[in-house]
Amino acid sequence: MNQELHYIVRLCHTLCNKKILEQTNTLGLSPGQPKILEFLEYHNGCEQKEIAQACEIKPATVTNLLARMEDAHLIERKQLNRNRRSWHVFLTTEGEIVTQKVMKIFDEVKTKAFEGFSVEQQEMTFSLLTKMFDNLSN
Repeated sequence: MNQELHYIVRLCHTLCNKKILEQTNTLGLSPGQPKILEFLEYHNGCEQKEIAQACEIKPATVTNLLARMEDAHLIERKQLNRNRRSWHVFLTTEGEIVTQKVMKIFDEVKTKAFEGFSVEQQEMTFSLLTKMFDNLSN
């Protein structure tokens, strides 16, 4: 296997994403929707632009993803304080149920990825990847 960082990181991302999408597709979710549901799990009622920024998705793409999620009754969008320029996104009851299934899938994939790792190794991996992300984002 190629030992270059970019190669290994890309392969891990691809395999992780593939395993997640295989399972979330059975829930009727399209790519991009699981990470929005995860974000809403922790930021329910946030603005659409916050979702775009946090999930690193273009605002127009977020609008399309949210429209499909609204049609599927997973979310609802509301204007707060009569501000017509700002939509806030909330999980519906059905959306909360699907979100819990998505969170379980994420946890199962993480468990598989860390098979054979000690708790210390798992913590170190997160720490190192976070540091690498910080380095590359500056």
